Amino acid sequence: MKLDVNADSALDLKSDWKFDLKTALSHIDLPQAEWIGLREVKEINTTRYVRDRLPQSNGRSLSHGVMIEVLVNGQFGYASTNHLDLANMQLTAQKAYQQAKTAARWAVHRFTINQRPKAVGQYFSPFLKPTDAIAPKELNELLIEICDTLKVSDKIVKTSAYAVITEIETQFISSNGSDIYQKFLVVATDYAATAQDGAIIQRRGDNGQLARCNQIGMEVFDRSAILQRAKVVGEQAVELLSAAECPTETTSLVLAPDQMLLQIHESIGHPLEIDRILGDERNYAGGSFVKLEDFGKMQYGSSLMNVTFDPTRAGEFASYAFDDAGIPATKEYLIKEGKLLRGLGSSESQVRSGLQGVANARATSWNRPAIDRMANINLEAGEHSFESIIADIEHGVYMESNRSWSIDDYRNKFQFGCEYAKLIENGKLTKTLRNPNYRGITNQFWSSLAKVGDQPTVEAYGSPFCGKGEPNQVIRVGHASPVCLFENIEVFGGAS
Repeated sequence: MKLDVNADSALDLKSDWKFDLKTALSHIDLPQAEWIGLREVKEINTTRYVRDRLPQSNGRSLSHGVMIEVLVNGQFGYASTNHLDLANMQLTAQKAYQQAKTAARWAVHRFTINQRPKAVGQYFSPFLKPTDAIAPKELNELLIEICDTLKVSDKIVKTSAYAVITEIETQFISSNGSDIYQKFLVVATDYAATAQDGAIIQRRGDNGQLARCNQIGMEVFDRSAILQRAKVVGEQAVELLSAAECPTETTSLVLAPDQMLLQIHESIGHPLEIDRILGDERNYAGGSFVKLEDFGKMQYGSSLMNVTFDPTRAGEFASYAFDDAGIPATKEYLIKEGKLLRGLGSSESQVRSGLQGVANARATSWNRPAIDRMANINLEAGEHSFESIIADIEHGVYMESNRSWSIDDYRNKFQFGCEYAKLIENGKLTKTLRNPNYRGITNQFWSSLAKVGDQPTVEAYGSPFCGKGEPNQVIRVGHASPVCLFENIEVFGGAS
């Protein structure tokens, strides 16, 4: 087949990469292939973990390989390798070719090159300070100092400081001229204190386990800001020991953005994945209560609910310019004024389902094919300040930071627990509450959305641990949200 590869490719910018992807593609000989794509991924992962002032992990790993994708007889075949030489590229391409030919005998749907249009471009994560701006010794010393700051009392029985710094470079080229280079710098941190008084044990973290994650540089390790947060985390862990149990009642519930992260992820993100709705994920991750015919019709929540898929948001954890199939990323409304409009479906899922989707074909690494995944799923800001939301509540509960979660296979009935809560009485935050939990059913819960915080209340968090697929793929997701008020929600406490 004829290869349309741009000689002035973005690959030329990567002088430190010895392997030339363009040359590899030009040497692949598969005369009957309708299309060939190569996705190279190089990832350097650095982990620093300190517990009770003692370093537990100073890890650094490198992963580098290529996924080869081939379209034959209307089917995509995949094969990957980390042996980066021309002979092995040919052997790997032949494996993908044979896989596609075999799959064509039992085709559920036949695809065309239209699912892989030509795309050329670049993307770079925004950051102020590169990874070498902080020496490993300095970072370890800061993590030890964080542990010291977290230990505000002898009742703090465990402290931990965790930082994960990941650098990713990807190059995607194809036989029809695609040439995309993307470079990511992502940082996730977690600072936590566990307090104990007799049988009562409470953990308080920095907005939840590894929830503070962004595309950012070493400027995130601002010593004064981190130590100030760590002091509050330690103080709140001790405060929870003497706090009252969360009451069991139906009441007004205000959720902070760091808990909205989990709420959006589980009750919006996963049920809107089109491959899950089509049944592809039932064997492993479950299905969805949403049906194909619901799009454009279902009232998912109240008219205040506006949810977007937005990989273009600068600095959010799962931002990018192109997905792993080379489709340009754009901001799209999934839900507007409460009505379900669009699903989380990549180019293949869109043509299979007949639904509008988004650029969300994503793979965890070079050795996995891209599947339908969340990226940045955000709840758009409303009109209310945090103070005005609280001021209008006669009685309710305000909750922060996810601690536990449970949701059924169809992403319908759920029960979530938080780390920290405050009672709301006569328009004011009053007593601290421990072991706060709430439960609901997805459509009913989102229909109870009564007020949405304004732009100053919006905060972006994320998770490095969204799992899906067989074989399993763990991927990064981002969720930005304002503070939100939900009415008539079941809240309850737990065992002390």
